[in-house]
Amino acid sequence: MIPIGALSGPSIDRVVCGDSLGRSLLATVAREPGTVAGRVPLLGRRGQLPPERRRAELARQAQAEAVPHHLAAAIDAEAVARWITAHYRAESYPAVLLGSPHGAAAHLAAALGAAWLPTSFTTTLTWPGGDAGDWPAALEWGAGLAERVIGRNPEVSVRQVHDPLRGGPPCGSTVRLHLRWHSMPKAYETFLRDRLAEDGATLLLRDLRTWPVHTLSSRHSFQLGSPVGGWDPDDYTIGNPAFRVLLDDLGVDDWPAPPEMPPRYAERSGEPAFGMDLNRLAVETGRTSHRVLYSQPEALSACVADLIRHATGGDKARCAVACGRLLDPWQARASGLVPYWCESASRAAVEAAEWWLAGSKPFEEVTALPEAPGHDSDQVATLALWRSLTAFGRQRGRLDRLTASRYPMLPLGTGHASRMLASAGGAGSAPPPISLPYALAQLHRVGTPLGLLVG
Repeated sequence: MIPIGALSGPSIDRVVCGDSLGRSLLATVAREPGTVAGRVPLLGRRGQLPPERRRAELARQAQAEAVPHHLAAAIDAEAVARWITAHYRAESYPAVLLGSPHGAAAHLAAALGAAWLPTSFTTTLTWPGGDAGDWPAALEWGAGLAERVIGRNPEVSVRQVHDPLRGGPPCGSTVRLHLRWHSMPKAYETFLRDRLAEDGATLLLRDLRTWPVHTLSSRHSFQLGSPVGGWDPDDYTIGNPAFRVLLDDLGVDDWPAPPEMPPRYAERSGEPAFGMDLNRLAVETGRTSHRVLYSQPEALSACVADLIRHATGGDKARCAVACGRLLDPWQARASGLVPYWCESASRAAVEAAEWWLAGSKPFEEVTALPEAPGHDSDQVATLALWRSLTAFGRQRGRLDRLTASRYPMLPLGTGHASRMLASAGGAGSAPPPISLPYALAQLHRVGTPLGLLVG
């Protein structure tokens, strides 16, 4: 277990949000599950309480885990970068993947024997007296915090995301900021110079989805909702019956109509300037740098799954369809599973997995591991849809009973994925690592028709 360092204020354990996808991916790729992999997400707790009492308890716990707002200026992005690179213990790596948080990137890193370094991280800060429905007040409160964060960290930009759909009750007691490096932190540069093999290469994976964004300054912006949950921007209005039900469940009485906002890259995209820094370093060190750009997360999931199946010669392969933070790329690899990752439990994401399975050669067995989103609506995939995925195998597939019993309201800790995947695999040993040139060639071959840009 890596000792948690301390900043001149909040601990890094607090600064890097424990419920963020990026933190879960880092823990699994670096094979350091620790307390992060075992923790139950906030929205998975206190399911036995009455709704109103549960809302208050989750809001209280969110505040207890968040960075106190008066310590915003003490957040040190460079210290976070050092903490990230300290997760990796090997002397050198044949490749280093960087970029947007995506489960297929974690599976690809495991297949390559590579390190994965996020180009952003998520932090939450306390919001005393907040209200999940009062997004203008959240914007105003977050603007003051972002100004302090930026003042300490000139190398980052801040994207605030206010999303009652995915945030739930904590959305009314905390604000969520995505800190995105627009220049490479020193710790990353040192890692790439010293621990990337002489003949190694870097691979930047970047999410190109857009979303309406309110720009407050060149380095601070605000986003209402997110594409991750499967909704469209227009769904975040009281004209949407499902959103009205969600607001009622959160005890929200009012939701001001949002203004028109121009589209910009969404929160998981990262800053384009980071790629320029990566190219500069590649020239200086004589190593190569590649990139994969995608505008549909399911396209990258399908391409990486096809790549891993092709590399292992899996005519009788077994498949595991994982979701959100419920993944373990090393266990999937050790179990000989072909991994497909759904970004969320939205109906669109799960239907994309269904289409991919329908167009693939039959698997021996398909295991489905849905992560409960913490809310319910007509845009959330039903358990029947998740079960339909398991019917694409020659043998009867399985849908984990524990996750099904808590679906869709109570997500589980990511450690549950490791146990499930260990029991889903067949006999044999983990395949040898894949080379990056082979991976890039396969991604280009299968990904180009799906809109993947590989270079």
